[in-house]
Amino acid sequence: MKFLKAEWRKLAIINYEINPEILMKYLPTGTELDFYREKCYVSLVGFMFLNTKLLGLPIPFHRNFEEVNLRFYVKKKEGNDWKRGVVFIKEIVPKYALSIVANSIYQENYKTRKMNNEMYYSEDNLIIKYSWKEDYWNSIQINAESKSRKMDNESEFEFITEHYWGFTKRGNKTSEYEVCHPKWDWYPVKDHHLEIDFKKVYGKDFECLNHQKPLSVMLAEGSEIEVRMKKYLIEQPSKK
Repeated sequence: MKFLKAEWRKLAIINYEINPEILMKYLPTGTELDFYREKCYVSLVGFMFLNTKLLGLPIPFHRNFEEVNLRFYVKKKEGNDWKRGVVFIKEIVPKYALSIVANSIYQENYKTRKMNNEMYYSEDNLIIKYSWKEDYWNSIQINAESKSRKMDNESEFEFITEHYWGFTKRGNKTSEYEVCHPKWDWYPVKDHHLEIDFKKVYGKDFECLNHQKPLSVMLAEGSEIEVRMKKYLIEQPSKK
């Protein structure tokens, strides 16, 4: 069943390598970490949610808004196939109703903060900025070329954007939901600027990101997306 339909646009993606041991306590039951070229990735992602509909209905004053999230990458074996997905550490949005719905329906960790975005277009440049306020303003800014390109197979960009499942951890329960969208185009990034205290925003486990450079910085065009209703997978108690 289609729970949510929207557009995700202009996804600013900052990728870091992280020690896999840091993520183990966040790992949902039944999943395992997914690596790209033997590296464990965590990504800070800012983007626009546009033309949002819940169960086919637009919600007044909640159709267009920003989101910023921190996520990592997992996979889950089902039969002979792998479901590749993401786990969110925290998702930040500007309206309380969005947090309430997402936290209650999908058991995610949404938080509400004051947010804004800025976008500048020219013949040669595309500048995207997402900001959110904790005790102070944090921001992601990317300056990219204005013409997008097609995705390359088996590229780092493909790995980051081609995870089509969301997994959440709640005690011994794991919930999963499917996100459907086509392959995304990308914009070559010229430079970026990041103002964030990872420890303040995401906790001491992620303070290490304050002291390292990103592995890569990406800007994806995005597309229309559909999120399908979740199902629960429950860990069975071990037999003694």
